[in-house]
Amino acid sequence: MQYNLSQFYIGGSWTDPHGTGSVDVVNPATEQPIGSLVLGNDADIDAAVSAARAALPGFSATNREKRIALLERVLDVYIDRVDDFAQAISLEMGAPINMSREMQAQVGIDHLEAIIADLKTIDFEERLTNGDTLVRMPVGVCGLITPWNWPINQIVLKVGPALAAGCTMVLKPSELTPLSAILYAEVLHEAGVPAGVFNLVHGEGPVVGAALSRHPDVAMMSFTGSTRGGVAVTRDAAETVKKVALELGGKSPNLIFADCDLETAVTEGIEACFINTGQSCDAATRMLVERSVYDRAVELAQEQCEQMTVGNPAEPGDHLGPLSSAQQYTRVQEMIEAGIAEGAQLVAGGPGKPEGFETGYYARPTIFADVNNAMRIAQQEIFGPVLVMIPFDNEAEAIAIANDTPYGLSAYVQTGDSDRAARVARALHSGMVNVNGAFLGAGSPFGGIKTSGVGREGGREGILEYLETKVIAAP
Repeated sequence: MQYNLSQFYIGGSWTDPHGTGSVDVVNPATEQPIGSLVLGNDADIDAAVSAARAALPGFSATNREKRIALLERVLDVYIDRVDDFAQAISLEMGAPINMSREMQAQVGIDHLEAIIADLKTIDFEERLTNGDTLVRMPVGVCGLITPWNWPINQIVLKVGPALAAGCTMVLKPSELTPLSAILYAEVLHEAGVPAGVFNLVHGEGPVVGAALSRHPDVAMMSFTGSTRGGVAVTRDAAETVKKVALELGGKSPNLIFADCDLETAVTEGIEACFINTGQSCDAATRMLVERSVYDRAVELAQEQCEQMTVGNPAEPGDHLGPLSSAQQYTRVQEMIEAGIAEGAQLVAGGPGKPEGFETGYYARPTIFADVNNAMRIAQQEIFGPVLVMIPFDNEAEAIAIANDTPYGLSAYVQTGDSDRAARVARALHSGMVNVNGAFLGAGSPFGGIKTSGVGREGGREGILEYLETKVIAAP
């Protein structure tokens, strides 16, 4: 398949960029370039924002029915091309093709279906109990910055709600994973999204991302990525006092109590940590286990981890793929070395590449036991296939350890006591809690607290992020 890496999508057509810099898009399984991506500059952002601003009056005036019909056309075109997205994501960030089809590309369908369903329920005007009228209106031109780890997931969770709300937008995807963004621009064009409503500019965060965040004609920034990147977007947006929504990092605890099905809990906990090669912001990276079953849990975790395999993402199977980039590989190796230096017990895996994988950014699935919360590996987001295991003595201690983190994105609880499940879930400082193997569905609000972000994505709450509230008082 051919990807247009040399042009941007602005004002309804593919245009030559003002920027002259470029960067190789690298296949992480082979370390070989897929192609060279042209990078934009401030002038490209000016052109894209100008197109979005020009399209805003007409698109923001469309009614709910027209937006629903538009989103349904987008969904139909996406479904027709869903395997193109699976292939692109596997190629650009190393997701194994089975996982890419079943999850990475599939979420583009699931999220959009939920957005369409929730758009049908939102009241854009309502009468308050005091007789005043509340009106929900599009926030305006939106800047959207998306990451590389779940590329189409985050694009759909921003573009879909923005279209549903009647906003126009400029998307800057990660320069590591531009292929899926290019395909999505093609989908939107084929579905008939009006010219200027959606615009795509590639570039680096400190250049294009900063220009977008600072732009006076951008009313809202929605950013998904690292906490450091979110802070930078917030600072750049501050001078123009624009709305900012952030979905950032996480260090999610998984609390395993002795009264649960231990084997199932440990197996599902490792899967929740290592899915997408551990490159998920809500990965269950801290496994907290009640001390009476802790030793057995460590044995089960070791057995499970040693059965895991890594492999070529182009080949079918349930193996793990490579990390997304050389930079990410280096980061994960540094954190594994830090865990060893801090005295954590290396249960499985360790530094270096798996045997037989000298080429590609492959890491060994790794588990540390006897970790305490003062260690770097317990506090810092690793973003790789690394699990830390921490014992606890009672419920209160488990909650205290779980909450002793600067992050607050997701959490997991495993227990056979339904009262405890409800009690602990409400005591955890996180935006989401998954109990006994359940996981929130499409349409549920995704997001966190503390340094994990501000705002929510998905479904009704995700649409409301792109709406402003006006109150009209009239006799």
